[in-house]
Formats: sequence, C-alpha cells, structure tokens
Amino acid sequence: MAMPLTGITVLDFGQIYQGSYATLLMAKAGANVIKIEPPGGEPLRRRVVPGKQTTMPFAMLNANKRAVTLNLKTEKGKALLFEMVKRADVLLENFAPGAMDNLGVGWSVLRPLNPRLIYATASGYGITGPRKGDLAMDLTVQAASGLMSVTGYADGPPMRAGVTVADFSGGIHAYGAIMTALFERERSGEGRLVETAMLEAMYFPLAGPIESFSRRGTVPPRSGNGANGSIAPYGVFPVKDGYVAIHTGTDGHWLKILEAAGRNDLKDDPRLQTMFGRAQHDQEVSEVVTAWTATLTKAEIQTIGRKLKIPLSPVRDVSEVMLCEHMHERGTLEWVDHPDLGRVVLPTTPLRLHGLDVAPAVPSARVGAHNDEIFGGWLGLSAAELETLRAEKVI
Repeated sequence: MAMPLTGITVLDFGQIYQGSYATLLMAKAGANVIKIEPPGGEPLRRRVVPGKQTTMPFAMLNANKRAVTLNLKTEKGKALLFEMVKRADVLLENFAPGAMDNLGVGWSVLRPLNPRLIYATASGYGITGPRKGDLAMDLTVQAASGLMSVTGYADGPPMRAGVTVADFSGGIHAYGAIMTALFERERSGEGRLVETAMLEAMYFPLAGPIESFSRRGTVPPRSGNGANGSIAPYGVFPVKDGYVAIHTGTDGHWLKILEAAGRNDLKDDPRLQTMFGRAQHDQEVSEVVTAWTATLTKAEIQTIGRKLKIPLSPVRDVSEVMLCEHMHERGTLEWVDHPDLGRVVLPTTPLRLHGLDVAPAVPSARVGAHNDEIFGGWLGLSAAELETLRAEKVI
C-alpha cells in the first residue's frame, strides 16, 4: 500500500495514553509499530472489567500494532532489545525520567548501537529542570499547567477538564517531535534524542487567559461556559432534549439568531448593536437566546444553525458521537470486530494525507501475541531458544 511511513520500524514502550497515542498515529500512517510490554502487559491492559481481556482505550490506542513482551530486568531481555534497536528507526517511551537509564537501556547506551535511531521520551515535566522527578498524571499536569485554574465557575473550585487533555496533547507533540527528527535524519543521516513534556504542551492553550492577564493585570476569573464578559451570546443553552452550544463570533451572527428567534424588534436596539454592548447586557441577551432554544430539539436547532450559518452545535454525549454519521462517512470512525470486545466502533486517525491509502483496521493484539513472529522471524531465534526465554520469564 502507498503509505507515508512504510518501512519505518518503531519500538513502542508507550503506556496508558500519551506514548501510545503518538505511536498509534505512526502505525495508522503505515509504520511497523512493535509494542513492547512487560510480561504482565502495560498498565492500561490491567484496567479491565471482569470477563474482559482488554479495555476500549487500549483497543483504541493500540490498533495496527504488533505486541511482544520483554523483561528488561534480565540481561537476556536487554540483549534482545539491543538487537531490535539495531534494526529499528524509532524508540518511544513515556516512563518516568531516568527509568530507562536505570535499567541500562537509555539513550546513551542505545545510540552507539544505531546512530540513526530516533529516541523519543515523553514525560510530564521533562527530563531536565527542578520538577523532572515529580510524578505526573493528567490531573496533576492540568493543575500545574494552569488549565484547572480557568476551568469551572467563578464561585466554585478549580475543575479538571472532562477528558485527559494533557496526556493526549503530550502524545500529539511527541508524534510531531518524532516526525521532525525523522525529516532531519533524511538530510543528516543521524538520529536524535527528542523529548516532550505534557506541562509544556499545555501552555499554548492558555493563550486566551494569558492575553486577558496581560491586558488587565489581573488573573481572569473562571467563567464556566461563558467568555469572561467579552462575547455575547456565548455559552450553553437548554433545548427540549438537552443543550446547545452557541458562539457568536460576529454581529451578523447575532442578527441571524434574532431572525431565527422571531425577535427582529431587537435588531435596532442600540444597546445590542455591538459585541461590547451585548456583553454589557449579557443576562438580557442570554434570556432572549434561551427563550428561543428552549422551544426546539437538538436536531431542529442544528438544522436552523446550518441554514442560517449560526455557529452552534448540540451538546452530544459519547453514545451520540460514537455513531456520528459525519465521522463514519469520512472514515474517521469504523466498526471493527475485536477478538476481546466484540463488534465495536474504533477511530482510525485524524491525520489525512489525500491521495494516500489509509491503513486497514487491525484490532489491538493480546499480550505477547507476536513474540514468535518478532523474536523468531525478525531476530532469527530458534523455537528452542524461544522456549528457553519463556521458561526464564524473559518473554
């Protein structure tokens, strides 16, 4: 198949979300990704419910990868890794900083074995600096990055975002760092150590609050679903069967809302002519919008918004998003028969390279499913040698 990363071999020590997402993007672009786990499997596998062999997050993040087990606390396990590194293009890990060094398989040891190797390390706070040793979880990075300070309502405590945004932002940036280094290698012929930190990946999303602080000299209060008094109407409004989010970016959008709501009597109200004026009368504006939205269903208001070019969207829950006709038609979501989970909806990749093939869906593999194929077929070990490695709990 014509795929951009065909021929690139990735050794994937990614675990949970951050590292695994970076390598998923590579796998879906055609890279040969070999997921390397300890004999018991990586932590995300162990979050299973009774009767299940894997989890939906694991299935989502580890499709199109081959899976092996390797005990790096043994000398034979390290020797196997060394042989794999000699043949690989990329190694990614998102362990705590220094973990691979402590095992004797860090960058300084692996680079001499393969000077073309791209070694990627993804962490919470980076591999240098005073916080490098701090334990990092998505929740704690949301707190450290300032994201929690601007999430929630002014009269309530800071709140976490509803999903693991720091982990996935870190994974996206890890993918970008790896691809940048691969591009450089095409010119230089040399590999490189690259790193990303979740904390640093979360700084750019704070552009709005930072701008507000820079302009006003005070830390902006949490605004819930509002826009800190700068845009109106803006927020989440009730409909008959849930909620709708509306963001008016221009004065024209406001006029379209008045048209849809049958409130053309307000079009010439001098208080509401500009965004600034509406923001000063946000409560009244919100009441006008709510009186309109509350009479409609999510489907009805989406149809109106599409027709009149109003920036809005019904607030969908996960069951609705999984069945999204738009994403299924575009091939972003697809039905897959998974050996452990049955028939499920799984994502492909958000990266689109038009004119190139898309990787066919391959369900995530069970623990060590490709040990014989990788250690026997790729590295050339005999059946007897494989049995010895199993007996000694190396694999």
